[in-house]
Amino acid sequence: MDELLDLLMANARESSQTLAKMLGTTVEDIEQRINKYQQDGVIRAFKAVVNEEKLDTHDVWAAIELRVQPQQGGGFDCIAGRISQFEEVESVVLMSGSYDLLLFVKGKSLQDVAGFVSARLSTIDGVLSTATHFMLKTYKDQGVLMERDKDDARLPICL
Repeated sequence: MDELLDLLMANARESSQTLAKMLGTTVEDIEQRINKYQQDGVIRAFKAVVNEEKLDTHDVWAAIELRVQPQQGGGFDCIAGRISQFEEVESVVLMSGSYDLLLFVKGKSLQDVAGFVSARLSTIDGVLSTATHFMLKTYKDQGVLMERDKDDARLPICL
């Protein structure tokens, strides 16, 4: 992967000046490359990785495996695109194995997620079966440890 993309993935708030120094180039070059990545759809968004357990939201997350019937002329893309439109759905991934799609869904309660699965998701033409797994605790998200102190480079010991 491009070194600039690696640096942006590690810290998207890094200034163009700092990135230019790190990569031995100019600020203009960095800004042009970032703009091109955005125009080409390589960079889709700049987001913070948030430890939601530290917030008072009490949102519920679920990983949902879907077995689907690919549609003629559109394969998995049509049904994945339709599912992606639901506001509860945070991510949709085509995968190999026993299931075809993996969804990450967010709701206000277990009942909200269960209702979404039973009333809206499972009733879509082409959805053959679902398996819902409620997420209990996040230890690491997008390469970021959720519990370890940032200044403590030592690994914790569990006995």
